[in-house]
Amino acid sequence: MSSVISNPDAARTSSSAEISIVGSFGVMDPRSTHQGLPEIGRNAIVGNSLALESVLAEVKRVAPTNSTVLVLGETGTGKELIAQAIHNGSSRNGRPFVKLNCSAIPLDLLESEVFGHEKGAFSGAVAQRIGRFEMANNGTLFLDEIGDIPLALQPKLLRVLQEQEFERLGSGRTHRVNVRLVAATHRDLTEMVRRREFRSDLYYRLNVFPIVLPPLRERREDIAQLVSHFVGLFARRTGKQITYLPKETLHALTSYPWPGNVRELQNVIERAVIRSENGVLPNVLPASRDDPVGTAPSSRLAESSVALSHARGPLWDWQRTLILRALHATGWVIGGPRGAAARLGLKRTTLNTKMKKFGISRPARQNDIDELNQNPQLAPWW
Repeated sequence: MSSVISNPDAARTSSSAEISIVGSFGVMDPRSTHQGLPEIGRNAIVGNSLALESVLAEVKRVAPTNSTVLVLGETGTGKELIAQAIHNGSSRNGRPFVKLNCSAIPLDLLESEVFGHEKGAFSGAVAQRIGRFEMANNGTLFLDEIGDIPLALQPKLLRVLQEQEFERLGSGRTHRVNVRLVAATHRDLTEMVRRREFRSDLYYRLNVFPIVLPPLRERREDIAQLVSHFVGLFARRTGKQITYLPKETLHALTSYPWPGNVRELQNVIERAVIRSENGVLPNVLPASRDDPVGTAPSSRLAESSVALSHARGPLWDWQRTLILRALHATGWVIGGPRGAAARLGLKRTTLNTKMKKFGISRPARQNDIDELNQNPQLAPWW
């Protein structure tokens, strides 16, 4: 199975290990399916699930504006990537993108970090320092974990959002800025407002355009692509080549609840690549009585391993279903800007080759339709 790399820079920089991984998994570069969404470098948004596509549609809708965006989601869902995509899709994309994790800064230093300070403003302030708002002037400021900002600092933040002006700590001089704010949190801000832990006026000012990121357990159809992406990444970093994915390993990865979301998956795949031997990606998830992942796989998944380059396993089934969905959605139109090849990020000739390989022909065979009907969890992602 040939590799598909739609990013020319990636093609130039990929090592042989990474190309082997992408080719063996047969997973298309998912970024090619996000029409109109700007590239955000190597940390591209990976996946084609309906839940993720809905989020990216919201990103494309709000990015060209100057509106404040509030990104909501559990830890590890990729809130910073969404903030970066919003910045890259705006007219400010040539200007600074400044980040600050509010939970990582001691409370007594947070005001100085956000707004800056003058020399002598407090003990230890031996020099003037500009804050993140000034750094982000004419650009975008991303405040992560906005729910951790103390109540005492919230009126000053509200003022700069409303008036685009503030004073540095220890100064009476007013500074004006032109900053677009993207904030994020995993907390329930409405509940915090109810408990009077967060100002209601600040919440309403932040909640202009909320974007809710789904947890990984709600977009399991993206896990195979994410596994391919991270295996290729860590294979390149470690100089290893992974050519076998045991079926029970894939089953475990797609069944696990992932409380740490994509960040946890990334760490698990890094550990698996490090522990891999003879090109086989092991299952490093812990076995637990309470976790169905630790139970023995069903007879359907009982084979010990599959050769990723040619065997018919879960990844074969996954890619075949992906192609079938695109063909049915486009009325079996393969070429053109609205055809199945464009939806999948493939050349028409490449899609024709894959259709022959997977035994897919037009008109749709009854067993192809039955296959889609028997997999309701694989709902169309467009």
